Amino acid sequence: MSTKDAHEESRSLALTPTWSVAIVLTVLVVVSLLVERSIHRLVNKVNRKPLLAAVEKMKEELMLLGFISLLLAATTNGISNICIPSKFYNGSFHPCSKPDNNHQVENSKRRLLNELHKKVCKKNYEPFVSDEGLEQLHRFIFVIAITHVTYSCFTMLLAVMKIHSWRKWEDDAQMDRHGVLSEISRNEIMRRQSAILYFHTSSPLVRNGCFTWMVCFFRQFGSSVVRADYLMLREAFIMNHNLTSKYDFHSYMIRSMEEEFQSIVGLSGPLWGWVVAFMLLKTKSYLMFFAGSNLYFWIALVPVALVLLLGVKLQHVIATLALESAAITGYFTKARLKPRDELFWFKKPELLLSLIHFILFQNAFELASFFWLWWQFGYNSCFLKQHMMVHIRLILGFAAQFLCSYSTLPLYALATQV
Repeated sequence: MSTKDAHEESRSLALTPTWSVAIVLTVLVVVSLLVERSIHRLVNKVNRKPLLAAVEKMKEELMLLGFISLLLAATTNGISNICIPSKFYNGSFHPCSKPDNNHQVENSKRRLLNELHKKVCKKNYEPFVSDEGLEQLHRFIFVIAITHVTYSCFTMLLAVMKIHSWRKWEDDAQMDRHGVLSEISRNEIMRRQSAILYFHTSSPLVRNGCFTWMVCFFRQFGSSVVRADYLMLREAFIMNHNLTSKYDFHSYMIRSMEEEFQSIVGLSGPLWGWVVAFMLLKTKSYLMFFAGSNLYFWIALVPVALVLLLGVKLQHVIATLALESAAITGYFTKARLKPRDELFWFKKPELLLSLIHFILFQNAFELASFFWLWWQFGYNSCFLKQHMMVHIRLILGFAAQFLCSYSTLPLYALATQV
């Protein structure tokens, strides 16, 4: 590309036809308004205040990321004009080595434009961050915003779908309002469907704590909540709050889940700290020191391990309530279950919700990083050169996201709201 072609490609707005600028601006404004109005109308149509609050929190997140983007765009020239001694760039804080990145430098048109227009630092000095680096960071913020909001919506959709699948159990429990089931027949159904009570009290071996934990681990991969679980906890809720048997426990679960959405969407200060730490430690020397070139793979295992750990804990809470009920009242009696904070870690059920928030964010961040690295540096760059590891990370991330959204989060709502 000649110097003349480079100058033409970098033509400023002063030399750009006004019709082309107007078209681009119109498209951006129309798309933004359509997205914003569509979300607003959808939420108002649903008419759910807790869900509206969760959407407002996502809008606040987009506003924050938009402000960061505007601030970065406004200060790009000032940052790139700061020159520091080149010796600071000769250390080990580089994600890639120069040989790994030479092919990208040679094929980058943007690098030539930067050389033509940027302020030239004096000898042995370099820009603090180049224009190209700041533009790549700008795009990274954009990808994080889109990915995290999409994942948040995906999480809410799956969780609500799972809880709506319990509606038939609620209808069965309320059939006596139409005179179809008497009190005795309803107890008979409870007795036949209380599989969890039968299982956890069938033999001394099952009563063993380690065996119970193993069973709880494998249960989360199938039907994490079965009919017996729901009916047992529904009965406990009604008895503990002195409600009638006609109370719509399912609608209460939906409202509770929507309120919890406010706690698992958005970006908090600690999560931003995690992003900064991830960017800081994304260096070649640190990767080699800590875990070779597979550090990203081990980080991808963190949300998977947390999802499994939370699922086991929540299943164990329900199993504990079933065991206590069977030990005190027997199999066929209505048990006054006593859910309590002592069943959770540090007596804080909300700690589990914070971990769920981190899991969902880490999964979104993992996918956003992949898209950004592929977009900016190519599929064969030093970041993604181990294709098998990249594929495994993505599969684990999607699996953890689905399990957390469709199983762990609804299970948390059921186990903690009773």
